[in-house]
Amino acid sequence: MGTFSIWHWLIVLLIVVMVFGTKKLKNLGSDLGGAVKGFKDGMKEGDMADADKAASAPAAQVTQDTSAAKNTIDVEAKTKS
Repeated sequence: MGTFSIWHWLIVLLIVVMVFGTKKLKNLGSDLGGAVKGFKDGMKEGDMADADKAASAPAAQVTQDTSAAKNTIDVEAKTKS
């Protein structure tokens, strides 16, 4: 039960080509390539948009609301009796 030989993979490839046909496999490859290219372009646009937002947005100031802190309940600290 070791690795398969080259002949095994050639037979599998031949069966796949016979079942699906070369035209469908070609279309599948081009569709997959287009999807990957679109994904990469989308990631680049997202990175540029994030960089633009970070450059144009002022630094946020963190403040603590003491009234909200007094009413906060830590769920993990409570135990059922």
